[in-house]
Amino acid sequence: MNTLCPFRILALGSALAVSASVCAQSAAPEDYPNRPIRMIVPQAAGSGVDLMTRTVAQKLTETFGKQVIVDNRPGANGIIGLEMAVKSKPDGYTMALGVTSSLTMNPFIYKSLPYDTFRDFTPVVQLSINTFGLMVNPSLPVRSVKELVALAKTHRGQVPYGSFGLGNMTHLAAELFSHQTGVKLLHVPFKGGTPSMVALLSGEVAVMLAPMQAFSPAVRAGTLRLLATCGAKRWDAFPEVPSVAELGYPGLVMFGWSGIIAPMGTPPAIVNKLQQEVARILLVPETKQYLTKQGAEPVASTPEQFAAFIKSEADKWSKVIKTAGLEHTQ
Repeated sequence: MNTLCPFRILALGSALAVSASVCAQSAAPEDYPNRPIRMIVPQAAGSGVDLMTRTVAQKLTETFGKQVIVDNRPGANGIIGLEMAVKSKPDGYTMALGVTSSLTMNPFIYKSLPYDTFRDFTPVVQLSINTFGLMVNPSLPVRSVKELVALAKTHRGQVPYGSFGLGNMTHLAAELFSHQTGVKLLHVPFKGGTPSMVALLSGEVAVMLAPMQAFSPAVRAGTLRLLATCGAKRWDAFPEVPSVAELGYPGLVMFGWSGIIAPMGTPPAIVNKLQQEVARILLVPETKQYLTKQGAEPVASTPEQFAAFIKSEADKWSKVIKTAGLEHTQ
């Protein structure tokens, strides 16, 4: 793992690892769950992570015989949903979806938050790593990253790009692209993935760097143009599309991720049972095939592994945020 930045992570992050390490101990109550479970998704319905969460929730409902209800609470870059999760009773009947932006970027961008990633949540299981792509509306007269860079340099500050919100990973990804290529784009933030995708499809914005889960069908239909994927190598789902690394931009290699978290204090045995069931669901061939096709690689990590991953991601993105001049700007 990378060396952790000094911003509270070593001290408070240890609480995550400690709480996660005890999750393998003891068994969950035999009657758990005996009522519906609420899964708070801090993004709009229809987004890539929302669709993935609904897939997992449906499978959990079938396993438990109790409804796992997806509760969409979008807005403020995930802050609204996670604040609701923090205030929930830590009894195993409220979970939340945590993603790159809300857990490992917000602490460095916002001057104050109603939650602390490393004090208020227990990691349950990492669901996926998500492929990112650089996409444009077909009305934009570019067919390659090289042509996009040339156009953006000619029309400096005029080419609009969309993001899921201020400080979201989609915002930072575009800022990183601008820094790496020497261009300046016009930022148009939206309240989540679904409205930003609608804006890109309609041509309200021309460019977006975003996880491919919800965007892949539009690319296949030709209503969006995929210029590059943001991996070290080409993505199997679109083998004809170059990766940013092969185009000479290794600094643009990035991915999103998502995972289930619970309010701190949730009984370790319940956390462990949830992790085991979700991991089993993610590794079923049918689920793996579905997620992979959408650009999401199933992870199914243990709580302890997820805790360590969150800490390493916080270290990485804190440096990007500082370099971009976005530290504590919100």
